[in-house]
Amino acid sequence: MPEEEPIERAREDEREGKSPSTQAGEFVREEMEHIREGEHGARSPEQAIAIGLSKARRAGVKLPPPKRGKKRTKRQAKRDLAKGRAGRRKKPSRKRARATKRALKRESRRSASRQALSRHAKRVARQRSARSRSAAAKKAARTRKRRR
Repeated sequence: MPEEEPIERAREDEREGKSPSTQAGEFVREEMEHIREGEHGARSPEQAIAIGLSKARRAGVKLPPPKRGKKRTKRQAKRDLAKGRAGRRKKPSRKRARATKRALKRESRRSASRQALSRHAKRVARQRSARSRSAAAKKAARTRKRRR
């Protein structure tokens, strides 16, 4: 269950008209903090990000399922979105929550280190085309200019 702080920050981002991925970033940031504080671990930076995105969808961020990727991931993202729209119905199973927590506690804390996140960002960037990277950089420069 995400804490109140990222939910509030995500709502603020929504009010400011920021994209769903920016709103979801608050939950991913919270997840990285949890891992760094030692609350639990993750097998890889991707898993830590996936947990954050799942929490974001369940908290009501309108983040669509990935276009590419595994069928299972898409199905889970759809389920999370539906849960976010439906609102809170029943309490999550204590037994399942405890099992998940115990499994995550056994995982490494290194997956949220600066080095791991940097490696992940570089690897993901390499998979994108030069044109896509260039367009993102130009857009960033434009929005940076506008903010000043």
